[in-house]
Amino acid sequence: MSQGQQSETRRTLAFYCDCFPKINVYKNKQRGGKALNQPVLLLSVIDLIAQGLIQDNKISISDELIDTFQKYWNLLNAEAFKNSDFALPFFHLKNSEGRFWHLQFSAAYDGGRPQTINTLRRDVDYAYLDDQLFELIQDQNHRQELVDALVAAWFSSQGKALEEILKINQAFQDSSQEEEEVEQSSSSTQSEKQPRFYLRKSLFRDAIFRKTVVHIYDYKCAFCRLKITRTFTQNIVDGAHIKPFSEFYDSQIDNGLSLCKNHHWAFDHGWFCLDDNYKIIIASDLQEESPHSRPMKDFHGETILLPSSEEYFPRLEALQWHRQTKFVT
Repeated sequence: MSQGQQSETRRTLAFYCDCFPKINVYKNKQRGGKALNQPVLLLSVIDLIAQGLIQDNKISISDELIDTFQKYWNLLNAEAFKNSDFALPFFHLKNSEGRFWHLQFSAAYDGGRPQTINTLRRDVDYAYLDDQLFELIQDQNHRQELVDALVAAWFSSQGKALEEILKINQAFQDSSQEEEEVEQSSSSTQSEKQPRFYLRKSLFRDAIFRKTVVHIYDYKCAFCRLKITRTFTQNIVDGAHIKPFSEFYDSQIDNGLSLCKNHHWAFDHGWFCLDDNYKIIIASDLQEESPHSRPMKDFHGETILLPSSEEYFPRLEALQWHRQTKFVT
């Protein structure tokens, strides 16, 4: 199949969200589970596209991609990284459900499977995605759904204990802080100004935080308790940061709230806040018409839905920051 040659039937977002949980992964005998090299590779590629480091549908075996894959590998694996951990999934992803990953072989390729990065570079000029998939990844909302599908299938609490997901989230938190400290302490050399991948901007980090927060709140809005799910990857609530991640790089679970789309927006814009007893305070100047739902002002003074474990309750310091900085009475 040459680049750009697609099935006559246009593939949709739903098609790819269905394919991603069916990626072929092999059993890791040493760890007694599945090796997630292919899902990690796909996450790395999507993240590099999102951060503008892959701009064309020609995915080269670049140092940037290898470095991104290795950063994820170090966060998610106890084993030391080997060349084959990257080379084999890059080669074999073409065989996964949906056949959305394609390889442009070099003139030097004479068969077999490359097991080192140097051999892979010799045998493969680049990989490319279905045109439809590459187009979907350009859209922020579609990109988020694709990443959520990967996280739900391979990294979420459905298949792993919540403690393990929290461990992944904490690993991202630690890495984000380390990146920030390195940047603040380093001088502004020309090489440091070159585009580079940042874990703190990772879509995977966002997805892990969202999934963990909404899971702790049983997929309900902490404000109105609305719960609507369509699939395991689609629900009506968001994992919202209390103190914005873009300012504080804080993805601790107690800096999170599970909020439906409307109340997430209202919280971010200071239309309501929470006191130190987790009671709702509504801005006094809202003009509402809610013929088919309960007005926001009727929630004034009510206690939000809280997680079953107190250790995950919203951090009071974060709620105080939000009241003082965002809320307008």
